[in-house]
Amino acid sequence: MRLRYLTLTAVAFFSAFPLYYSVVVASRHNSALAEVPPPLLPGGNFFANVARVFDTVPFGLALANSVIVAGSISVAVMFFSTLAGFAFAKLRFRGRNAMLVITIATMMVPAQLGIIPLYMLMVKLEWTGTNYALIVPALVNAFGVFFMTQYLSRALPGELLEAGRVDGCTTWGLFWHVVLPTARPAAAVLGMLTFMSAWNDYFWPLVVLSPDNPTVQVALSTLASGYVNDYVLGLAGTAIGTLPLVAVFALFGKQIIGGIMQGAVKG
Repeated sequence: MRLRYLTLTAVAFFSAFPLYYSVVVASRHNSALAEVPPPLLPGGNFFANVARVFDTVPFGLALANSVIVAGSISVAVMFFSTLAGFAFAKLRFRGRNAMLVITIATMMVPAQLGIIPLYMLMVKLEWTGTNYALIVPALVNAFGVFFMTQYLSRALPGELLEAGRVDGCTTWGLFWHVVLPTARPAAAVLGMLTFMSAWNDYFWPLVVLSPDNPTVQVALSTLASGYVNDYVLGLAGTAIGTLPLVAVFALFGKQIIGGIMQGAVKG
């Protein structure tokens, strides 16, 4: 047991140390990168470097854009994936298996292949340079549908749905009052993964957004694109851009752990 705790402590340390060291460097001057031995304690220039980040790029706007885009995509993916997963897992309709197979098959198509036609569509809709171009194409994805289908097919008893129908509940009522509470742990995991993926997305925002309306990842690339790399500036922006991910994990962590413990007790 002691060995397990030591192993977990070591893994946690080596996982968190890069983030901690980026904060250490972000709180100092660039000369700290050449110091031997390297500094291990934060300096006193963190807020000054953060101010330089906001002066160099529109980082406040980038944070707002990323929060809006990632938050909207996460909520939509959780809702629509749970809705589609309920249909594929528990409802009987013609072509259900074929539609599920086609949905899963789209996961094998590289996203880069759809960039050009998707960009042409955004131009026709006059959405280039706006957050609509980031949010609408990502409102639902095949992984979310497959994930929720697999979860609900095992976690949602058919008897519970039948009991709800006997009580006079409609299909939509079953979804709201039975399916959503059951799917909460898996939806929390899906929401966390979706938020992280949307927050870290770089290529599509770089293509479709204008330089004066960036997301966090595009703004960070601008910080690192100078003739001489200012590592302190880049790491200061990275430290700020990582905080929302930590907040999302802290927010959904209780739901994830609660779902795991609930499944363990039921087992």
